[in-house]
Amino acid sequence: MFDFEIENNNQNDDDGKLIYSVTQINNEIKIILEENYPQVWICGEISSCKKYSSGHLYFNLKDEQSQISAVMFAGYNQKLKFIPKDGMQVLAYGRITAYLQRGSYQVQVFFMKEAGIGTLQEKFEKLKNKLLKEGLFDENHKKQIPYLVNKIGVITSKDGAALHDILSVLNRRYSNVQVLIYPVRVQGETAKYEIEEAIKYLNKNHKELDVLLVGRGGGSLEDLWAFNEENVARAIFNSEIPVISCVGHEVDFTIADFVADVRAATPSVAAEIVAKNKIDLEEKIEKLQNVIIDKMESLISIYTDKINYLKNCRALSKPYLIYEDRIQYVDDLKEKIIFYIKNIIENKNHNLQLKIQKLDLLSPLKILQRGYSVCFDKQGNVIKTKKQVNVDDIINIKLTDGNIETKVVEE
Repeated sequence: MFDFEIENNNQNDDDGKLIYSVTQINNEIKIILEENYPQVWICGEISSCKKYSSGHLYFNLKDEQSQISAVMFAGYNQKLKFIPKDGMQVLAYGRITAYLQRGSYQVQVFFMKEAGIGTLQEKFEKLKNKLLKEGLFDENHKKQIPYLVNKIGVITSKDGAALHDILSVLNRRYSNVQVLIYPVRVQGETAKYEIEEAIKYLNKNHKELDVLLVGRGGGSLEDLWAFNEENVARAIFNSEIPVISCVGHEVDFTIADFVADVRAATPSVAAEIVAKNKIDLEEKIEKLQNVIIDKMESLISIYTDKINYLKNCRALSKPYLIYEDRIQYVDDLKEKIIFYIKNIIENKNHNLQLKIQKLDLLSPLKILQRGYSVCFDKQGNVIKTKKQVNVDDIINIKLTDGNIETKVVEE
């Protein structure tokens, strides 16, 4: 332990020690850096890129081994011919300087141009194309999120802002929903294995869950990389429980977003998707209830009128009147039938008399009454010519008042 007191900064003490203040030593370092690296070209991959309202652009330049902070003030980045994004490989020109307030050094970039796709971005595109060809992003594989969710599984960090946001939204919008939290690391080497294991575990042991929320808060491409791993993507694809991916902010896209059944811009939005607003649902239920009540009252009124009508109709109130009417109808019908039958009989008798008269006029008896007679042989055949009889034949002569049997004595 050092045991001394500082009386005057930048002064030698009695033992000859030169003592600096923090600002002094940072200034010294700043001078050294700026004098030795007044102009540098640096090739690296952009990460954690953010543009502030002032127009200044802050980001990191990195390679596989390390990274360095960078700043590009508004006056310079306005001249860029591209929009800097995480994962871009760029060639930056500037100077090395120090930021005294934080005691850190950085690259102040004056000019920058694209130099190809960064390593992580290249891995992202390669895996994305691979899974796309395999059909893991196809819409026909997407599972439907239930309209009403009762049980939700949440896979995220137990200490992250994402979990707090999800629970806040659920508590506000639908507080009686059940939430099962499976805490995992969402960043680092083991994160991808923990996320994969969580998805498989919940599918195996908690099939009653209606949906899984898998995600984390915002961050750089490196921070979100666990959700760009192939094993995580395949675990989401093979999940029997519908999965909502909620990684980072609205501008962040991961492989998990493409594979998931639904992609939510943020964890809060994911919670809003699965938890329908309780007030909205209550209002809808109340409206439906009122509609049903109105409809039932209308039907009751209609059928009450029908019942009253039937109750007052003659068929139910005075059924004997129907009987009397039917008796009278039968009597009327009987009279009509008798009339029609008599009429038919009379017509038939009249026609019969006419025919009798005609037959009577044609009757042989009428002819006999006028002095004619009819001769018959023994067989009863009418004798029309003399050739039909011989001498000594017995014949029968029919007269108007009887028959005479006689013998032929001469032809």
